Order: sequence, then C-alpha cells, then structure tokens
Amino acid sequence: MTATRNDKLTTQSGALYLAFELGEGAWKLAFTIGIGQKPRQRCMPARDLPRLEQEIAKAKKRFGLPADAPLHSCYEAGRDGFWLHRHLVAQSIDNSVVDSASIEVNRRMRRAKTDRLDAVSLVNLLLRYHNGERKVWSVVRVPGVADEDARQLHRELEALKDERTSHVNRIKGLLASQGLESPEVGKDFADWLKEARLWDGSALAKELHQRLLRELARWQVLNQQIRELEAERRRRIRCDDTPHVEKVRALLNLWGIGLNGAWLIIYELFAWRDFQNRKQVGASVGLTPTPYQSGTSHREQGISKAGNRRMRRMLTELAWCWLRWQPDSELSRWFQCRFGIGSRNRKRGIIAVARKLVIALWRYVEHGEVPKGAVMADWRKKVKGCSKAED
Repeated sequence: MTATRNDKLTTQSGALYLAFELGEGAWKLAFTIGIGQKPRQRCMPARDLPRLEQEIAKAKKRFGLPADAPLHSCYEAGRDGFWLHRHLVAQSIDNSVVDSASIEVNRRMRRAKTDRLDAVSLVNLLLRYHNGERKVWSVVRVPGVADEDARQLHRELEALKDERTSHVNRIKGLLASQGLESPEVGKDFADWLKEARLWDGSALAKELHQRLLRELARWQVLNQQIRELEAERRRRIRCDDTPHVEKVRALLNLWGIGLNGAWLIIYELFAWRDFQNRKQVGASVGLTPTPYQSGTSHREQGISKAGNRRMRRMLTELAWCWLRWQPDSELSRWFQCRFGIGSRNRKRGIIAVARKLVIALWRYVEHGEVPKGAVMADWRKKVKGCSKAED
C-alpha cells in the first residue's frame, strides 16, 4: 500500500485539512496536513455523516495527529446547499463554502477534470488559503436558517411567474401555427377557443383544442398560486412587526419602488448581509466594473456579474423606474447630464444608475440617509392599491 504521509514534511499548525467533492451518490474526500504532503483520498456514500466522522478519525490517526486536532474543510457551493456547512460548524469544524466560479485555475493548457483531481486541487487551495493567500477563491456568505427560509416566498413567486409566462407563450405559439392571434389569456379564453376559426372558416382541430385547454388549466393553477403568494406577502407587509418587514416598508416609502423590488432587495441582500462599505454592496450584486489594462491596451470589459443575478435584474428595472418616478433626484439629474443623449449611452448608463441606486438604498435602509432629492410616499397606499404586476 502506498504511504500517504511524508515524515520529512511537517506542519507547524498541527491541523488536518479536508476538501469535499460532493456528488449525488458518492463523496470524494481529500485529506492533508501541509504543503508537499500527498493527500489521502477516500470515497464514501453521499450524506453518510457517521461514515464521515470515521474517515476524519482515520485520517487523523494516519497522519499522526491527536483526536482533538483542529480541522479545516471546504466544499464548492452547489446543489447540496448549506446543510453540510451547518453540520460541520456544529462539530466545531472550520468550514468554508467556496464559490466555484471564483476558484483559481491554470489556463496554460487544457485542464483534466475528474472528481479525484478536483478534490486534490481543492485541498491544496485550502492550504494556500489558510496560509494567507485569500484571493485563491471567494468564500460564500452563508445565511442563517431563518434568513434562508425567509427567501422561499419570493423565490417561489418568481419561479411560478416564469412558469406561467412559459404556458402563455406556448399557447400563443400553438395558435400562431394555425394563423390565429391569441387574445389575453384569462377566464374568457376557453369561450374564445370555441368560437375561434381558422383561415378556411373551420374550427380548431380536436386534439389541438384539447391541448390548449390543458395548457389553460395549468395556467389557471399557477395564476391562483401566484395570487395566494402575493396576498400573503401583502398581509405580512401590513401586519408583521419584524425588523425585516420594517425595512421593506421603509423602501416602499420611496416613490418608484414597488412591492416586488422592496421585498427582493431586503430579503436577498439587506436582511442578513452586514456590509461595511459601498464597494461591498456593489460587488455583492456583480455591478462592479472590470477594467482591462496591459501596456498601451486599455478597455472596459463591463460589469463583473459575479453577484446575485436576481438582484442584478431587479436593480436594472428599478433604475429605469427611478428615472421615471424620481426625475428631480440627484441620481436622475446625474444620469440625464451624462447619458441623456443617445439610446446606446442610456443603456450603458443605466447600469451605473443601478449600482449607485443600490448603494443609496443601503445607506437609506441601514443609516436613514434619504437619497438626495427623492420624493417620499406612503407604503400603505402602495399595499392597498397594488396592481396585478405589483412592481
């Protein structure tokens, strides 16, 4: 059996380092105690926590470490979420959840990739990270259990709306294939289908008609669920006294920000993230610039897009709403002065508005600094008189 310990190489910390490569059916584990030490690799059934404890104990014994030696671990953020991180932290293990897109890779040639190689690469990067090289990857901020659970409502609502839109597009596509223009899908759509006539005056074919009715039935189920979730969200805004809902109301007091935007900004960003400065706020949503400069070559590559995509999409919409409903604010005047001429410049400048807007909203929510020139509103009127779009 090949030895996995080099007695000539020691580690001053006396700690064990562990990297997980998480799969659906099996996990790859890579252990080491220091740079230059060949990693000990093991494979175990996925989610078998007693087996994991045994493998950790065996690794400590194999490397000559005491049973109470500190353990540092890491794994890539993905489908398994944060439950494993919470288990490891409960076992007094220093764990890091890593953003897989931020991991340092060698671009010199085509890179071989297997679970075994990925586990070894991760554990080597973990060593470098704990030796002070903090830029080998980006560590994910793990939300608390309650904060993660609070995000379910608006994420489900977003998924249901996307699914509802797909059913509407499918209905319109099926009708367009027969030369018919679809009216708005609603409660009268089934009656319209009965009266619809093709180019030659004939009715819709039987199978197509039945398929359209089934699509309509699925649309109706989704529409009802969306209405229930929106009603639940309005009820919480009206009645709950939790600090997070208070922040939602504060954002709704700004003219131009609706229920969807205020709820998403708070529960995805400001409810559980503790930002120290404006740069952290911009970076968290991927709205920071990425300049490229080498010798005499200098160009701007656009925004990093390394943050929350939901927030990025919503902030772009809110930026346009801000320009429309807050035209006298300092931010809107800055945009008109710098990007007011030319549609191309306006589309480019709206990203800068979104970045400045999220920073201004952070200062408003956390420190009470109202954006300069902003017009205030009453959140109660917005909740009472919201439309179907509720934005």
